[in-house]
Amino acid sequence: MRAVSLLAILSICSIPAWPQSAPRADSKKSVPRLPDGKPDFSGIWIGGGPVADLEAGLTEGQEVPILPAAAKAMSQRLAQDDPEANCLPTGVPPVAPYPWTFATAPGRLYILFEGNIHSYRQIFMDGRPHPRDPNPTWYGHSVGRWEGDSLVIDTVGFNDKFWFDFRGHPHSEQLHTVERYTRKEFGTLTNEITITDPGAYSKPFAVTFAANLMPDGELIEYICQESERSAQHLRGPAIVPSPDTQPGNSLLPIAPAKAPAK
Repeated sequence: MRAVSLLAILSICSIPAWPQSAPRADSKKSVPRLPDGKPDFSGIWIGGGPVADLEAGLTEGQEVPILPAAAKAMSQRLAQDDPEANCLPTGVPPVAPYPWTFATAPGRLYILFEGNIHSYRQIFMDGRPHPRDPNPTWYGHSVGRWEGDSLVIDTVGFNDKFWFDFRGHPHSEQLHTVERYTRKEFGTLTNEITITDPGAYSKPFAVTFAANLMPDGELIEYICQESERSAQHLRGPAIVPSPDTQPGNSLLPIAPAKAPAK
């Protein structure tokens, strides 16, 4: 999915232009709540994690503390090898530039994705611990809990196959993520993500992204394998789209350009 221009990205993934065309939710409305008093996260959301550039979620002055070996691996990645461009899951914390939603069942919470393979995440809410030696998977093993009005999702047991963003930020099987979802206003769901991975980064670091509510949105059928035709033709390094081709400020958040080294 890494291409020099947004046009190439759209042709590869057949991405609908959601952020520009979807109506914004009324931010003046109060946050809805469930019968037990917890905030209601239902609805169709878009965004909430890195797509184009992990560094876009950093606070001012922060940097991604990538280790030299991981930085070298990242520099050698090619656009055509991007797992998401080849219809594979995004992993955590990335999100596909497609809508998603929460669904519940007794003792469990699910995140359902429209994009790629209609994949889903399963979060256990029944107080169980992580398994001692989880089988590495794309979305890992997740357990969740409520802390006040925030939903906290703790995940381990990842494989090392997905990329964090279009640029190809890597990770290892030691990856551990803690996501904190907070609906601070009616139309916005903030996701604060702490990333710990001693196999690729020298210390834990945090990024923050926001998902926007699509009031009239729905998850439509999208089969990546039917639509994808162009990944095999991608050439060149894994890069981020240039800001002047960015389709809105919530679909592909991009870090500001850094001044050249003197």
